[in-house]
Amino acid sequence: MTDAAILSGVKSALGVTGNFMDATISLYIDEVTDYMANAGVNAALITASVGVIARGVNDLWNNNAGNGKLSPYFYDRVSQLVLKSGGSV
Repeated sequence: MTDAAILSGVKSALGVTGNFMDATISLYIDEVTDYMANAGVNAALITASVGVIARGVNDLWNNNAGNGKLSPYFYDRVSQLVLKSGGSV
């Protein structure tokens, strides 16, 4: 899946229309996918996991400054994807 397709999927999941927030959403997507990669999720699984990326973006989006925190659901899904990638948690 391309970066544009991931952005489109995340925007759809968040109910965002238009492109006025694309830069902000893309920044959060980069943060979330970097977190997933550093946790050990295979790159192919990252690009196929738009729902998980959207959950992470939503978690970051809905936190006040200084209180950014990812949800337990996001952590559980990333842990599952790490295991599916052949890693350990």
